[in-house]
Formats: sequence, structure tokens, C-alpha cells
Amino acid sequence: MEPAWSGRETELSALPGRPPRPPARGEGTRPGQRLWKPRSRPPRRRRPRTPLCGSSGGDPASSGRRRAGPTFALRRVPRVPSRDHPVPREGAQGGGADAGGAEARAAGAGGAERSSQAGPGPAPAATAALLGLGGVLSAPRWTRGRAQRTGGHRRRRVVLTCEDGTALGEANEIKWTGLAENSRSLAAQKQVNPIPLRFHRKGRGSRVPSSARPPPGRAMERLPGAGGAVFSLLSLLLHFASASEIPLSVPQVPTITKQSKEQVAFPFDEYFQIECEAKGNPEPRFTWTKDGKPFDLSDPRVIASNNSGTFRIPNEGQIAHFQGKYRCLASNKLGVAMSEEIEFIVPNVPKFPKEKIEPLEVEEGDPLVLPCNPPTGLPPLHIYWMNIELEHIQQDERVYMSQEGDLYFANVEEHDSRNDYCCFAAFPRLRTIVQKMPMKLTVNSLKHANDSGSPTETGSRANSIKQRKPGLLLPPAARGPESAVTVLWGDTLVLECFAEGLPTPQVGWEKVGGDLPKGRETKENYGKMLKIENVSYDDKGNYRCTATNFLGVATHDFHVTVEEPDRRSHCCAHTRTQAAAWDLDHPERRRLREPPRWTKKPQSGVYSTGSSGILLCEAEGEPEPVIRWRVNGIPIEENPFAGDVVSPGEVSFTDLQPNHTAVYQCEASNAHGTILANANVDVVDVRPLIETEDEESYAAVAGSSAFLRCEFFASPQAMVSWQKADAARPLEGPRYHVHANGTLQIREATVEDAGAYSCWVENAQGKTAVTASLDIRNATKLQVSPRNPRVPRSHTLELHCESECDPHLKPSLRLTWSKGGAAFETNGTEDGRILIDGAHLTISNLTLEDQGVYTCLAHTALDSAASETRVTVLDVPDPPENLRLSERQNRSVRLTWDAGDSHNSNISGYVVEFEGSREEPGRWETLAGVRGEETTVLLTLAPYVRYQFRVIATNEVGRSRPSRPSEHHETPPAAPDKNPQNIRVQASQPKEMVIKWEPLKSTEQNGPGLEYRVAWKPLGASGEWEEETVREHSLRVMTPAVYAPYEVQVQALNHLGAGPQPQSVVLYSGEDYPDAAPVIHGVDVVNSTLAKVTWSSVPKDRVHGRLKGYQINWWKTKSLADGRSLPKEVSILRFPGQRSSGMLPALDAFSEFHLTVLAFNAKGAGPESEPYVFQTPEGVPEQPTFLKVIKVDKDTATLAWGPPRKLNGNLTGYLLQYQIINDTDEIGELNDVSITAPSKPSWRLSNLNATTKYKFYVRACTSRGCGKPITEETATLGEGKYAGLYDDIATQGWFIGLMGAIAVLTLVLLTICFVKRNRGGKYSVKDKEDLHPDPDVQSGKDETFGDYSDSDEKPLKGSLRSLTRDLAATESADSLVPYGDGDHGLFSEDGSFIGAYAGSKEKGSVESNGSSTATFPLRA
Repeated sequence: MEPAWSGRETELSALPGRPPRPPARGEGTRPGQRLWKPRSRPPRRRRPRTPLCGSSGGDPASSGRRRAGPTFALRRVPRVPSRDHPVPREGAQGGGADAGGAEARAAGAGGAERSSQAGPGPAPAATAALLGLGGVLSAPRWTRGRAQRTGGHRRRRVVLTCEDGTALGEANEIKWTGLAENSRSLAAQKQVNPIPLRFHRKGRGSRVPSSARPPPGRAMERLPGAGGAVFSLLSLLLHFASASEIPLSVPQVPTITKQSKEQVAFPFDEYFQIECEAKGNPEPRFTWTKDGKPFDLSDPRVIASNNSGTFRIPNEGQIAHFQGKYRCLASNKLGVAMSEEIEFIVPNVPKFPKEKIEPLEVEEGDPLVLPCNPPTGLPPLHIYWMNIELEHIQQDERVYMSQEGDLYFANVEEHDSRNDYCCFAAFPRLRTIVQKMPMKLTVNSLKHANDSGSPTETGSRANSIKQRKPGLLLPPAARGPESAVTVLWGDTLVLECFAEGLPTPQVGWEKVGGDLPKGRETKENYGKMLKIENVSYDDKGNYRCTATNFLGVATHDFHVTVEEPDRRSHCCAHTRTQAAAWDLDHPERRRLREPPRWTKKPQSGVYSTGSSGILLCEAEGEPEPVIRWRVNGIPIEENPFAGDVVSPGEVSFTDLQPNHTAVYQCEASNAHGTILANANVDVVDVRPLIETEDEESYAAVAGSSAFLRCEFFASPQAMVSWQKADAARPLEGPRYHVHANGTLQIREATVEDAGAYSCWVENAQGKTAVTASLDIRNATKLQVSPRNPRVPRSHTLELHCESECDPHLKPSLRLTWSKGGAAFETNGTEDGRILIDGAHLTISNLTLEDQGVYTCLAHTALDSAASETRVTVLDVPDPPENLRLSERQNRSVRLTWDAGDSHNSNISGYVVEFEGSREEPGRWETLAGVRGEETTVLLTLAPYVRYQFRVIATNEVGRSRPSRPSEHHETPPAAPDKNPQNIRVQASQPKEMVIKWEPLKSTEQNGPGLEYRVAWKPLGASGEWEEETVREHSLRVMTPAVYAPYEVQVQALNHLGAGPQPQSVVLYSGEDYPDAAPVIHGVDVVNSTLAKVTWSSVPKDRVHGRLKGYQINWWKTKSLADGRSLPKEVSILRFPGQRSSGMLPALDAFSEFHLTVLAFNAKGAGPESEPYVFQTPEGVPEQPTFLKVIKVDKDTATLAWGPPRKLNGNLTGYLLQYQIINDTDEIGELNDVSITAPSKPSWRLSNLNATTKYKFYVRACTSRGCGKPITEETATLGEGKYAGLYDDIATQGWFIGLMGAIAVLTLVLLTICFVKRNRGGKYSVKDKEDLHPDPDVQSGKDETFGDYSDSDEKPLKGSLRSLTRDLAATESADSLVPYGDGDHGLFSEDGSFIGAYAGSKEKGSVESNGSSTATFPLRA
């Protein structure tokens, strides 16, 4: 059976029959990628391959003998096991370039048999095998030709030839190029010609023998390299021996898994922890070195960890002893791993040096620099200039602090004098601020002598302030007129410029030959500092700072160079030479210094016995790093392995044996630092270890790929096969694919794929198996509704996501929403405008920004689904634009415009408005409407108007904002085209007409000088018209008659003529009051509350105007029930139009009324008729005012009620009705009791059923019948119960509380009285008067001597009366007394209630009784 191959896609895609690396769980394959599956047929003898070249060198019969010449037979080479980078085993013979080589034999089933090797070095056959080429190749030979220079390197072309001389490398599709110089050292050591290769893809026109081409779908891809680097054959092998994650159950060298970086001992930290953790089998032991010497963790000043190499240094004062560079070593019997250097820094507290600063004395106007010279310390550093009071020194155009911290004065002034200039240096990481000694500055003031203008006086320094042109202080003048600055690409460029001078110079910036980058440049500190952020290569060049005042100019040029952040150590020689020359010419240039960093780190690998490998190590930096190798922490030259070939950039090894297992270290160092990388070389031979748990359960969604894991570790190479439990042979077919890591992929899974599976992994050391089961679920489906909604702006959008999910996946279903690929928060937005409730998305107050594609996404444990809907937000159109006027005429003009954005709703029309009112400028009126598909209209205009137009667009959402107004268009004047409308008479007096009309609008006047000609004459008269011309829109005309008809005409006039002939309208002169009253014919009383009144009409000539109707006035004079007369309260009811009768509603029954009738017109009401007297008959009473059950027993109930408010007649009695009601719908028979005594508002019912609920009805009655009832419900009691309202009241909690409160209050009052009486003799007489008051004396005393009364005694003398008065009032209204049963004298023999309306007696009894308890007639 053929072995299963695995490896990187980019490296093995050219190998026939070898699959690419399988995707991780859930990862798919790339389009067009061919997938490999293991053969299911039994192993069979392999046929000889057809040689690439013409000979048949691939005959297996020649496998055991040597052939003349450097020819190599090709065989499939099994890989060295690696999960990510498989390494093929190779077999070759040959002592050198001319030596013959033996064929490499193919391994048997499940393994490889390594052939003997006569000499070291890779064979060309291995190269051809890796390329998937059949046939026999000869050794390479160098061709003469032109050297190709690429990126500073010289390259030569390599040609591979077959035995028959065919040059394979001459083909166009595959070019073989090599870097000869890179392999010289290796060739010298091994005495073989290395075959450095580099692969290129070419076009379709290339010609390569079909047997040499990769199979369909597999193209050779370029091997990874840095900057186009070229690799030897051993470099190619390296990719197949990259690191694999070895299970910890397999013996392996230690691997550092965690280590500290640079550690700074900040003074406020509690401790400092230096970490080192590693894994390995056996478990690693940890040791440390400090500055290259052993460091003992048993030191009592450190705390070591038990399970790792980590230790702590407590911050207990003296920790400077621990400063240094530490390195952790993790070791077991197989090897030693080293950590990178961990520098432990104990920073010193920065301090300014103690120094004596001499006072400074300068003259006013001189320049000055106050140096700071801050101490060095842990960055960052912040510098401040303040005084001793910690107030900042004010900076402006004249005073500036540089980046170095010095304080510059362009010219000093007298107020700059002070003795406490202090420089403060702050180190935030150290939480430290240090202060420099204060500096004293004295500025001597000078008199302004140059005011006189004498040139001889300006030369004296002693009496004048010198004005001078600018001079640069930053950069210093010593640097000359220009300086160089280097900045890294992407960093911020900072340039500063400061000049002294008087007056203070102004600083400006420019880029010579270009512009400053807009948006990235800022000028700070009054223009003295230029910053350019995110520097690009376009920012290189000369920048000039210019300082000016009216006396002159000073400039400085900065030559800015932009460099890459990572300057390559292998940059070409001429570039380094030019850079060095530049530094010699410009020593002030800031050169870049870079510590080492990796460009190629050595990679760990897992190898099987007899395999080969290579470790590459490259680094860059400035200066170029030095590469050193170690093995298990010891320099490789001190502990070499046999067969290792070592050069500064690589270590190669062949014929690996288990004792070759070790940890190689590559260390790169320069003056700025050291870096170290570990590379594990584990030589392991072990039978397959399946890391996936047995009996795992998997699930997949129908239609997608299912993945069953069988992750394993094996060395040497193992073969993986899968089979279903119900089948005895391995799975085969286009839907099944076994990845190199053992994972089975089933494409387009169906329900039939569900079931149990087994995975078998086998190599030369043995085989192992696990089982797994697969379930198939239904795919999740989504549908968002509504589909593609169109919603107006400011409305609310509601989307619903309907999902259909497999029941097993329902618990893991999670719905999310996104717009345009950006996901919403779980619950929407904080402002609540967007709300998400699972499957519902609500957006209120829609805006145009809410338009877009909304997606509902469903995620389950196995699959995901999405459904989209496009939301279109409709809005009013944008205003029309670019209004234009054309075809200008006296009465017309053409208006044209451009339509604005319709915002997803077609424009349905346009409204053209104009403004031209001379009286109301700014008022816009509608002129025309236009259809939505048109953008031009011919407008009809009026004369003498200065028009300005605007257009409004409309759609289904609404109207747009108005467009910008057009230019003005003015029409010439003309005579009026129309006359006034709505001619009428308003509020005229008798024999008068006030004629009014609607004035013409400004757009209707047609010209200046508008007037109105008014003409009138009596209707039907043949005489001349009377007329008058007015400017206003009203005219007052006197007439000889009242309410006489007239013909009236109103015509418009202006300076250019009169309007059209006016139409006549009929108007009436002013009205007068009617002077006659109607005659009442009678009153027909319909019922007790309604009456009909009839009268005669007033003659038309007595109305004196247009009759508007009649009015009835009536009032009630007395009630017939008691005969009392009532004050006159008139009610009014009007009946419009010409009529002779009317109905009076809502009259009081059994009453006497008076009424009158009068006529009225627009002027007012006429005289009233003679009063007419009528009476209303009796009616039924209103319902009683209340109904209460005051006593109930097991078979009796006593009821009391109040009389009606309105009797509406003579009360004849009451009708009492009652019936049984229970909680069911059934009710009992209604029983009637007629009570003929109107003055008896109570009744005692007997013979009632016990424990029964009753409903009672009481109606008041007159001779006309009974009124509406009032109702009440109650229930009788059972056997042995009594229902007096006050039964056992003494046992009620509220009553006990009330009595207790009264007792306490009485006690307090008596105590106060006692205290007051014993205060002294002067109040004795007054106390007696209070206790025994004389009404006459007391009345006079209250009026005359009110101020003498002591406020403390007022509650005493009034409290008892007040209490009595309150109780009496309560009793007289609705107290508990009438409902008690202690005094049977309150009831008559039949149980009727007597005292309800006879309160005077009770009141008298209460007022005469001084005890409050007398107000409660309770049973004893």
C-alpha cells in the first residue's frame, strides 16, 4: 500500500500523488485545488516509472548495482514525520560530483528502507524526486553566459541535464537559477556541487516534457524566501523538517514556553518577577545565569517557584545587587533550552548636580538662554519651567522652551527679572520630579533715547535699547545655514526654529520647491515648531524656517531624509558607502542604530532515524549582527555532533540518529543587543499516537462538508485510512478526502453518511485505531420580511427574521443583525432609536443614513445562514437647482430648472411660486403647477410686478424645501384687468350705507395710482348714478330711507386707465330696531316640563330690516307646592327665521310662569309683548336623597331614607319594594309596601328569611305617580346573631383607642389647668371668670380687653366648648346616635325612625350637658 504523504501546499503541490495540508476544522479547500485520497485497493508491485529523459534509467532491475557516471534513479521518497512540514527521506550514493550514485530504494508497505550512503551531501536524485520528475538526471553543470545582477547579487543559471545530454533547465516553464557564491562554503566542506534552486512560474507557451510536468491541478509554486533569497537543496529539505507539536508523552527536549522581557525595577512595586517556564519529557530542570555566571536561586533574598524557573525579587530596599542580564536554562537528559537575555534594570533616581549658579544680569532687549541640562533617567522625560510657587513661566512669541528643555528669550524685558527660574524634570515611570537650583535674572531697564531721532544718540548702549534684525538661536548658529534630519517612514517629523531680535521676530515655515502636506502638518508654540505626522517618502526634501522683523530676515534649511523603519543589514555595498560618506560630511546627522532582529529563525523539527536536515539563521541590524551557534547551551565548536556542517548562517546534518536529539541555539548580537532562538532537533521513532479521543461524536449539516478528526503523531511516516463500520474496505470516491493530519472530509454530506466510522493509522512501528460517529442535521434557513421595503424618512422600520432550524440545533441558535457588513450591538443603540429583540429589528425616526442592505445572520453550533433585505428610505426631494429665465414677454416668461435628488421616490410634480407684492415683500404665492417629468414652464404674468420665482418639488413623501430664488423679472404697467370683488354693506346706521369691497392685490393693480370709482342709485330708479372715487376700499353713503335697496358698482382705476365695466350688486341701507311686538295667542302645556307658545308675526314694514327671528323670555314666579314667590330669573330662547310658534323645554313641574315674545333683526331686538301667565301640572318626584339599612336581624330589617330634593307636586307617600338576591343569577319575587304617610321616611320590615341577601327599592310618589327608585342591599343574620350597628362596640379596637385618646387628652388639660391655677394670685379673679362666665360681662371683656387675655389659658377655656360643639354638629348631621338602639323612645311603636329631622332637641341636650360621653347613647 502506498504511504500517505502530507505537507505544505506551497511546497508539495508539485509532488505527484502527494496531498496538500488538510484544512483545519471548518476550513474549506481553495477553488481548483486537487485533493488526494488514499488508495483503497491492496498493495501491488509498483511499475517502473517512465524516465523523463530518453533512457530507461528507472528500471528497478538496476537498483542493486552501481552505474557509471553521475546518474541517479528517481523514486518516491517518504517524508520525515511532521504535522506541518513533512520531510522526505532520501537515499543517494556518490563521493563527489563525478562519483556514481546508487538508486534510492522505495520502502515497503508502511515504511521506507534507507539505502547506504557512500558519502555526505544531498544527491541530485533527491532534488528531482522532490520536483516530482521521473527519469534519470545527470549532475548539474555550470553554463557560461551573462551574469544576471538582481538586487546587488550576482546570479548564474543552472542547467540540469539527462544522461542523453537533454538540457531540462532550458525549458521556458521552469527556470533553475542559483546563487553560486552562497554555496561555496558548503561545497568546499562536502566536496560536492550543491544544487541551489529557485522555482519560477512561466506562461503557457513553455515547453516541458509531459512526463516532467506536475499532474493537472498541481503547479509548482515558489518556495518562500526573504527578499528573493536563494536556497540550496538542504534549504529545501528544511521546509519538510519543520517543527511539529510532539505529545508530552513522547520523550523530547525542553522547550521554553514563557519568559520575561526586559524588567525595570520601579521603586513603588512590591516585588519583581522574572519568569521562565518550559515543557519537555523528562520534565525540565531550571538553572539561571547572571551576566554569564551561574546564579543561585537558593539565595534567601529571592523567592523561587516550585514548578518552573520563575523567581521573585522582593522590593526590600537594596536591590541594585540584582541588576544584570539573566538567562534561564531548562534541561533534561535530552537537551538544554536557553531563554533570551532578560535584563533586570534598577534605575537610579535622577538628580540635578549640586552646583552654584551665578546670578545673571543683562540689559533690556538682549537675547538670553537659560540652560536646563536635565539628568538622565528612565524615559519618558517631561520638562517644565516654573517659579518657586510652582507657577508656570509664561511662554509666547518672545519666550520659548526647546525640546531639549532650555528656555530661550528673543529679547528680555524688565518684568522678566526674578530670582526663582526653576527647571523641573519629571520622570512619570519613576514617579519622580526633580528640580534644578533656582536661577536669578536681573534685567536692567534702559531709557528710550531714540525717540528724539538723533542718529548720534542711537549708538550709545548705555541709554538706548538696540533694535536689531533676527538671529537664529535654534538651530544654533554654529551649525551653519542648514542641517540634516533623518526620520523613519510613518513617524512624526519635528522641526523647531527660534530667533532672537528686536522687535520679536515672527517665524514661518515652507517646503522648498513644494507645499507642506495639508492635514498632517501643524505649527505649535507660536509657529516655532513644525510637526508632520505619519511621514511618507513624499515628505523628504528641504524645509525652510524664516524669522523676520522689519529690520531683516534670518533663515535655516533642514534637509529631511525619510528612511524605512527596518534598515536591512544586507543592503548593497555602494549604498552603505554613500551613507558613510554622508556621515563624514555631516557629522551632526542623526544616524539610525538598530539592535538585531530576525529575518530567518531556525525552526524546530521532528526527524526519524537516518534523515537529514538544515537549520538556517539570519538576522539584521545596524551594525550587522554576528551569528553564533550553540548546542544545548554550549558553543557548537566545543560540543559538535559528528556529521554537522556549520557555517554562520546555517547548520546542516545527515544520517540522524536518536543520540543526535538536542537543542540548537542561534544567537545574533551587535553593539545594541543580543537575540537568541532555540531550535529543537528531536529524533524519534514511535508507532502512531492518535491524539483524538476514541468514540468521538460529530455532527454536520446536510449539504456541507463533514470533518471527522483523527489527529495523530507518528515517526516515521504513517498511513491513514478510514472506513465505515458497516463496510470492510476503506472509503473511496470523490466525496471522501483524508487530510495529512488524519482528518476525514466528507463533501456534501447526506443523511446516508450518518453512522459509525473507524480511523486506522499505521507506520513501520505499528498501527492504532479510533472510532467516531457522525450525525447529519438539517440546514438552517432564514427569511427576512418585508422584502426590500420602501419607508419614508422619519417613519419607523420594522424587520422580522423568520428562521427554520433543526431541533437539535435550536438551543444554539443565535440571531444577529448587521447593516452593510457592520454588526449591530446586541440590544441596539444606546439612544434607543435602534432596538433589537431577537428576530425583530426596529428603527425609529429613519434617516437617509439608515438606507442599505440589512442582513439577519443565524449562527448555530454547526452552521450559519444569512438573509438580506434592501431598505430604501424615501424622503422629500432636494430643492430644484439652477433656475433660469428665457422667452421674456410683457405678460409671460419661461422658467427652467434642474431637478434635485428624488431620494428614491419619483417626483410627481412641481409648484412654482412667485414673490412680487409691493405691499408685502417676501410673501410667496403659488403661480403654477408642473408635472413631475417636466422641468420648464411658460408662466403667465401680470403687469407692473417685479417677479422673482422659486420652485418646490413634490413626491409621495412630501414637498421639498424651496429652491433658491431666480433672478428678477419686471413687467410693464397697464390698465386694471379686473374690478374689486365681494362688494357688501357692513354695520351701517339707519339711513346709511357703508360700502366695502376686497381691494385688488398688488399683482392685480397693473400700474401705479390705483383708485376705486363707486356708483350707486335706488333699485329700479331711472335716474343718474351717483358716484365717488376713493383710494380706500370702503365708502360711507347716506340714504333717505331705512333698509332701502340700491344698485352699487365698484370699478378699479389707475394712471393707465379704468378696468372693465363693473357688474351691479344690490345692497340695502342701514337697518333700525323693530317697533312692534308680536301678540301671544296662547300657551299649550304639553306636560309638566314642556309647553308650546304661539304668537302673531310682526308686519314687515315694522321690522325696519331683515327679520332674523323671534325671542321668548320666560321666568318662574312661584311653586304651587308651597305657594312661595320666587325672584325673577329670566330665561331666553331664540327661534330663527319667520315663524309663529315655539316649544319651551325643561320647565319645572307644578309651577307658575310668565313669558313674553319679541322680534329681532341685525340691528337688535324690538319691544316685548304683554306677559302671558301659565302653570305646569304636577309631575313625579325625584328619587329619595338617601336610603340606609339602620338595623338588621335574622328576620327583620329597618330602613330609613331622605325625601326627594324636588317633589314636583304634593307628596302622597312612598313605595317600598324588596326582593331576594343571591350570588346566582336568580332573583326572588318583588314585594311592594305602600307607605301613605309622606312624613314617615322609615320602615321596619319583618318576616324576612334568615341568612338571606335582600335588595330594597324606595320611590317617592305624587298624584301623577312614583319617581325613580333609590336602592340598597343587605343580608339578614343567622340563628343566635344580632346586627345592631353598635353591638359590642366596647370591644372594637378603634373604639378602645378613641376612648384612650380622650382620656389622655382630658388628663393633659386637667394638668395644665392645675398648673395655671397655682402660678400666682394675680390670675385668680380671671380664672374664676373663665370657669363661671357671665355672658354679658364675658362679651364685653372679649371686645375690650382682648389683649389682656393670656394665650396659655385660651385652650383651657375653649377646648371643652369646642369639643362639645364639634360633637353636636356631628350628631345633628349624620351621627351614630340615630342608629343606636339604647333609647327606645327614638322609635315609634311600628319601629319607624322619628328623630332624623328633629335635631333641635338632641342639640339642646348635648349643649346643656358638659360631659362628652353624653353624645354617645350606647347600650349598657
